[in-house]
Amino acid sequence: QGVLLPGLGTFTTVHEEFHGQDEVYVVRRPVFRPEMDNSLLQELVFPTEVIPGDVKINPLNYKWLSRATSFPADVLEDCVQETILLYSFQLRNRQRLAFSFKDIGVLSCKDDVLCMRFYYACVTGLESKASRIALLHT
Repeated sequence: QGVLLPGLGTFTTVHEEFHGQDEVYVVRRPVFRPEMDNSLLQELVFPTEVIPGDVKINPLNYKWLSRATSFPADVLEDCVQETILLYSFQLRNRQRLAFSFKDIGVLSCKDDVLCMRFYYACVTGLESKASRIALLHT
């Protein structure tokens, strides 16, 4: 299952098959596909991640987030939308700041390349058997 943050992009996991010497590994790895304003994305280079059509993508669940944080859902939604707008504005004005997602990774832009770098613990938490292969391909 994936999560869509409107104006920013989609976070999900994909299954990939990798062939070892004696074994085939199917690993689950996290991916981020940006979905920002087209005029902004035209200026940036970013890896294109293909998300299979069978992956269910849901919008961020503000009601669940509200229960987890004890902030009202409408306040959280406004805060998330304003944060995404601010980050988009900074990218548009060539202020290449990193955007950190707790326990997930960091979205950064350097030399006009937008890249999501997932934390080690995020990748290995998804994949225990072939975590090194997943890390290499994330």
